[in-house]
Amino acid sequence: MLVLITEYLSQFINGLSVFQYITLRAIFAAMTSLVISLIFGPRIIMWLNSMQLKQAIRDDGPETHLKKHGTPTMGGALIILAVCLSSLLWADLSNRYVWIILFTVVGFGLIGWIDDYKKVVEKNPNGISAKHKIFWQSILAIFIAFTLYYTASTPEETELLLPFVKDFALPLGWFYIVFVYFVVVGSSNAVNLTDGLDGLAILPTVMIAGALGIFAYVTGNFQFSEYLNIPFISGAGEVAIVAAAICGAGLGFLWFNTYPAMVFMGDIGALSLGASLGIMAVVVRQEFVLAIMGGVFVIETLSVIIQVVSFKLTGKRVFRMAPIHHHFELKGWPEPRVIVRFWIITIVLVLIGLATLKIR
Repeated sequence: MLVLITEYLSQFINGLSVFQYITLRAIFAAMTSLVISLIFGPRIIMWLNSMQLKQAIRDDGPETHLKKHGTPTMGGALIILAVCLSSLLWADLSNRYVWIILFTVVGFGLIGWIDDYKKVVEKNPNGISAKHKIFWQSILAIFIAFTLYYTASTPEETELLLPFVKDFALPLGWFYIVFVYFVVVGSSNAVNLTDGLDGLAILPTVMIAGALGIFAYVTGNFQFSEYLNIPFISGAGEVAIVAAAICGAGLGFLWFNTYPAMVFMGDIGALSLGASLGIMAVVVRQEFVLAIMGGVFVIETLSVIIQVVSFKLTGKRVFRMAPIHHHFELKGWPEPRVIVRFWIITIVLVLIGLATLKIR
């Protein structure tokens, strides 16, 4: 919104033309969402407490988690609010990618809100059934994939790229829709599975969103994309604004979510953030890089799959508890140690992901 206003006013005030630069607007988007989170965070936590929207703790989980009982949940609404308001202020609202990502954030957030509501208010420990959750996630993901496919204006927008491989671009055709579906739904559920410890999921999300913002900026800039030998995608640069808003909102939320957490994001936040990472990776054609940078999310998801398959086939468990962060807790690791070590792993993986821009 401010892009259009400053563009008009720059005819009379020369200095306002600086607001056309993506880098400056990304900085302001991050700062705006951070301030929104910090200002409204305490108010939302108080409201969640007053409405008795508090987390129920599994009896079969680590004993150290029992003290978390009664901590307010559904705090992910704060993140969605900050991301949407900041993006609407600083992004170019004529850009289709901005609206597609915001639709993803709100749509998956709504699914998460219903799931949290059933768990917390209706006292249904399972929330939405797995089949219903996947069904509604699939409806949204397929709609988003169709929208991206039919609004693509160049072949590069639907080609598959491989990290560390030069001059590889595989046209996906109709399979692009299937591929996008799995990326978005997979990343959404992967972040949700990881969100089991205080701050464990939110900081990796912030780091990965920041890296995807860098990818978006260079992908949407013809000179940078040509120099780095990556496809130029017109309009992709605006994705950096939403990515920056996610970074700011995530850091603001971490202020209240760090150990010991004052609030949990709930499915409303985890599903929304995971899907947003997936769709941003799709826009900049870096889905495999997302898998590298989100290695912690991938490992958490694989640990659940391995645990379930092993128990069904052999009756034995591979891990003491899944997802794998609970396994380390049951081995005696204090919760902060698990969290920080997973953060360190993510930092390394994000740096490896960024290295793919030059190593080809």
